[in-house]
Amino acid sequence: MFPQAVVDFYTGNQELLWFSTLFADLGCTLILYRLFGKAGLQVAIALAILLANLQGPKLTVIFGMQTSLGVIFYSSIFFATDVLSENYGKEAANKAVRMGFAVSVIVLLMMSLALLYQPSTRPETAAYSASIHEAFATIVNFTPRFIFGSLLAYYISQHFDVWAFHKIKSWTGERWLWLRNNGSTLSSQVVDTTIYSLVAWWGIVDLKTALALGAAKYVFKAAIAAIDTVFIYWARSSFRHRAVHEAA
Repeated sequence: MFPQAVVDFYTGNQELLWFSTLFADLGCTLILYRLFGKAGLQVAIALAILLANLQGPKLTVIFGMQTSLGVIFYSSIFFATDVLSENYGKEAANKAVRMGFAVSVIVLLMMSLALLYQPSTRPETAAYSASIHEAFATIVNFTPRFIFGSLLAYYISQHFDVWAFHKIKSWTGERWLWLRNNGSTLSSQVVDTTIYSLVAWWGIVDLKTALALGAAKYVFKAAIAAIDTVFIYWARSSFRHRAVHEAA
């Protein structure tokens, strides 16, 4: 898809690739908001869930720490719900959380059903079909622990994020958007990471290793929360007139 020069550059600069992916993800969320308003943010949440599920199994090493690509896309969900909270209120954000949960369930169900279809055995496509089936199975062959852990962590942490955002806003009013954005996201990510690490990893690995894996993910989530502060100010200052118009 990309020119070979771009591939070569990012192959040798994985940290820059991580930042480029993060900025592209947050930027696309703002574009969806700019084009479609509240519905655009809801679409962004559903899209992030799809990307997190598809790319979650892909592991890489950034800044010397092993991480999943799903962290970027999953963390952007918190950004989208914070924009909804700021510009449309608590109920709109909670509704988006419930919609995201429904999307998660449907995605997991449909992708799991897809694995039940056997690859084509016709001579002209058998080899290709088998290789695609095996690759697909590697990505979406979810274990019950993963499914339960991811859904539980998402539902609890997202609702906590919305609650914390508005709790901080009740203390600060319209001031200090950076505080409620970072405070709600950082605290809810503790909830999310702890639940997922204990449910999905503890038992497969020992408790110390499960917590260490969660701690590494949290470092990246905290960095994303700090970076998306710039984007949430942009979303409020540039597009808030849209929220007023939609509410009218």
